[in-house]
Amino acid sequence: MGGPLDGVTVVELAGLGPAPFGAMVLADLGADVVTVDRADRAVGAGLESAKGMVYGRGRRSIAVDLKSLEGVEVVRRLADAADVFVEGFRPGVVERLGLGPKDLQDRNPRLVYARMTGWGREGPLAHKAGHDLNYVGLAGPLAHIGRVGQPPTPPLILLGDFGGGGLLLALGVCAALVERATSGKGQVVDAAIVDGVALLSSALGSAYTTGYFTDERGTNLFDSGTPYYDCYETADGEWLSVAALEPVFYADLLVGLGLADGDAWPGGEVPDRDDASNFPQLRDRFTEVIGSRTLAEWLEVFADLDACVAPVHTYSQSAADPHLVARGTWLDVDDIVQPAPAPRFDRTPTAIGRPPAPAGHHTDEVLREAGYATDEIARLRADGAVA
Repeated sequence: MGGPLDGVTVVELAGLGPAPFGAMVLADLGADVVTVDRADRAVGAGLESAKGMVYGRGRRSIAVDLKSLEGVEVVRRLADAADVFVEGFRPGVVERLGLGPKDLQDRNPRLVYARMTGWGREGPLAHKAGHDLNYVGLAGPLAHIGRVGQPPTPPLILLGDFGGGGLLLALGVCAALVERATSGKGQVVDAAIVDGVALLSSALGSAYTTGYFTDERGTNLFDSGTPYYDCYETADGEWLSVAALEPVFYADLLVGLGLADGDAWPGGEVPDRDDASNFPQLRDRFTEVIGSRTLAEWLEVFADLDACVAPVHTYSQSAADPHLVARGTWLDVDDIVQPAPAPRFDRTPTAIGRPPAPAGHHTDEVLREAGYATDEIARLRADGAVA
């Protein structure tokens, strides 16, 4: 067994960011993914050049000139035998190439055609360029990320491109495959990053409705507005995350910090955490106390307390964390540390398949599987249709 998507075949038009990440997720889940790279990228491409491209893992690569009619026909033939086709270009691009949904689904009605865009396929911005920060800004969350009095903080490219984009694309593909098992028909999956980010923001909608959330950045429960849900620097320059939301966890936090007794406070009484006027005093005291010991010392203090504290790791530090090591959350594959496939399955376990491949590394192999004879492959290469 090769994961829950074992036996599913995917053809992916190479791109950047969210669509390739979605294809990586499908490959991690067991799908056989073939990436169609540009022919000119195959020139001088070697295994070492692709080694560090973590989200390029699990796929084979064929290099094709999509400006060539023969090259386009190669992709059509691959799609004829595929379950899923993935593309992440601006609206209209693949249609001009002759590789749009109608072009491919007329030949293969069972094909699930997955499209990844930033702004979506309709609306005044549909044909405009954009990046993660733009999508997260337009959809709402960016305005709420950051501290009071400070500009919005760019949240890397995880919330938009990868969470609201690639992950949602993979979910849509899986849902369409489930539906196809009943109907026997493929369909188009339209995954837009702005839609995905808006979906991820549903909790904000609930908070707004109940009056639990305001537009003022850095003043709410989860945006550093409260002293018991924030990050504090330790004596060695590391950081400790504190998320003691519930009273029972907050009580353990005060015990661990040595602040549970009124004698530890200037007024002789523990400040009421539900009174926002006490927040500055609580924050200052937490900052002072947590800054008096190293991160390792605090982790030892809280080892037997349920205070909802944890270290703030960098990417490299996370790979060495004892908990994540015990779970196998991070894997070392050919000296490249990378996250293990997720989620996990007890009957159809997943695993990292092929290492990232340079453009065109599997061209002959994939063409042979598609039914091309040796002389046909040689002719395609001689004509520049493949590389």
